[in-house]
Amino acid sequence: MTLRKNVESTIAGLVQSFHQYQSTDGAWRYCLETGPVTDAYLIILLRTLEIEEEELIRMLAKRLLGKQAKNGAWKLFHDDGGNLDATVEAYYALLYSRYVQKDDPMMQKAKQFITANGGLLNVKSLLTEVLLALTGQIQWPKGISIPVEFILFPKWFPLNIFDLSGHSRVHLVPIMIAADRNYSMKSRYTPDVSDLYVQGEKSKKQYSSITLLFQTLKLAAKSLPLISDRIHKKALRQAEIFMLKRIEPDGTLLTYSTSTILMIFSLLSIGYSSDSKAISNAVQGLKTLVCKTEERSHLQVATSTVWDTALVSQAIQEAGVPVMDPTIQKAGKYLLSRQQSQKTDWSIHNPKAEPGGWGFSDVNTKYPDLDCTAMALRAMKGEASYQEAWKRGLNWLLSMQNEEGGWPAFEKNTDKKMVKLIPFEGSAEFVADSPTPDLTGRVLQFLGQDTDLKKDHPQVKKAVKWLRKQQKSNGSWFGRWGISFIHGTSAAALGLVSAGMSKRDPAILRASNWLLSIQNEDGGWGESAKSDVVKEYVPLGSSTPSQTAWALELLIEVHEKPTAEINRGMEFLIRSLDKKDWKSTYPTGGGLPGTAYFYYHSLNNAWALLTLAKYKRAYLPADNKSVINHKN
Repeated sequence: MTLRKNVESTIAGLVQSFHQYQSTDGAWRYCLETGPVTDAYLIILLRTLEIEEEELIRMLAKRLLGKQAKNGAWKLFHDDGGNLDATVEAYYALLYSRYVQKDDPMMQKAKQFITANGGLLNVKSLLTEVLLALTGQIQWPKGISIPVEFILFPKWFPLNIFDLSGHSRVHLVPIMIAADRNYSMKSRYTPDVSDLYVQGEKSKKQYSSITLLFQTLKLAAKSLPLISDRIHKKALRQAEIFMLKRIEPDGTLLTYSTSTILMIFSLLSIGYSSDSKAISNAVQGLKTLVCKTEERSHLQVATSTVWDTALVSQAIQEAGVPVMDPTIQKAGKYLLSRQQSQKTDWSIHNPKAEPGGWGFSDVNTKYPDLDCTAMALRAMKGEASYQEAWKRGLNWLLSMQNEEGGWPAFEKNTDKKMVKLIPFEGSAEFVADSPTPDLTGRVLQFLGQDTDLKKDHPQVKKAVKWLRKQQKSNGSWFGRWGISFIHGTSAAALGLVSAGMSKRDPAILRASNWLLSIQNEDGGWGESAKSDVVKEYVPLGSSTPSQTAWALELLIEVHEKPTAEINRGMEFLIRSLDKKDWKSTYPTGGGLPGTAYFYYHSLNNAWALLTLAKYKRAYLPADNKSVINHKN
């Protein structure tokens, strides 16, 4: 079969598949898969609270066991040799589950890996330390004892709680409460993991200057006991209110399973009973985040329904499905129902803007993000009845641009240097909501292709200038929300071209040539998640469908005729969609650097469809467009 026929038949098959998979309410619901952390947390929570959910615990444990590597460790991604924190979490949770025993061979291998890598006190992840402290396995580490009084710092203070990103706030506040109470909880299911301590081991962690500052302020406050006590009680109450105000309709804390679990423990620490309404609703909300198969269950960090629906709708429209098709109409109505209409935390740094954004998750009413908003607007652009909502979304998106020109993910101008000293692992990316080249590129791509805002518009001009400064000397850009330089380079360059930059501009040519220089022998592209940690391109050694689609999307944009390299990439992409191996499930979504990465179950097919449709529009209609070599 010729490449033309392969492209056309693959497009038809993908469109048909998406038609069949759409839910009755118009949404597309796919699992958002990550490593062992969420499953481990849920097992430990249910066992600690002694909630009888035996089948769920068994299915979560089954997934954990299925993810263990031959060396006994649990990995964050395929080419990860083994992650100590993930292995400790999985080992601990499996013992909690009571479906395995310490003397089981695979548990013995896990223990060997843990002890060989320094044991329990050598874990690096803040969330792992907190989990162990909450369940009585270690003392609360001094390095995370940020006083609850921090929540009272006024907004004009050089550093306050609203200088942190929203997702880090809802994790940090419950940690602050539980650490303040020195809280831990055990149950009849709690295992003994004291044998994971390495003899003579001492923690050698260096505490950041900001942590030392907090500790100094805490000691100073204790010198004024009467004032300190009143302030302390006020801070605890304010922290409690902070969490309660950010509970979503499904009972979760800002839709995240990890923050919800931390919230439950923190509420217990200040006197809530385990059957209180807030905790009961939170547990029920967690259950709705579990994606199930016949063989196992997985607790998602959050659902990706709004993102998936917008992406798939955009993809099938690009493939030629008209706006009035019932599939597109249903998707549009679903997306319209999820547009946010209230001023929430984002408005603290952007008080004049009216709401109009979209969040990531199905039940997300308080935390809109710019990537989902741009994609939702792209998916809804052709329907006249959505114009009022569309304009509100566009205005909100434009209002969220940072002063220097880039777009962040969630909140405007929360990029203070002091914030990055907060002791979270990956704090530069997690605690601070910095503008990123990939997201800025996606916004520019939307503005250039779906609005009349081009390079002469002041905001576009500012974004282009900022984005050009972010390009690496080799022609690449770093991507925060996709792994990593392939995603960033494609998104940034596409944004610049969409904004009106010439395809022959040196910046675009350097980006294109860099992508061509890293193409694999099989025709595809693949980048290791290690790039996300070291901030330098690390080849995966194999190709993945989503990263191949990202690379091809840019190459098709800048080449007027299909090159041999593009055609080899297309052939690989088409072949890869039928395969079910580690490369097809490699996590190419960015989460928390060195701790969490995402495999979007929708991403391979949806982005492949976008790319296939683009190839067809660019090259297939005219028979006289012959294949050329990119060097000509």
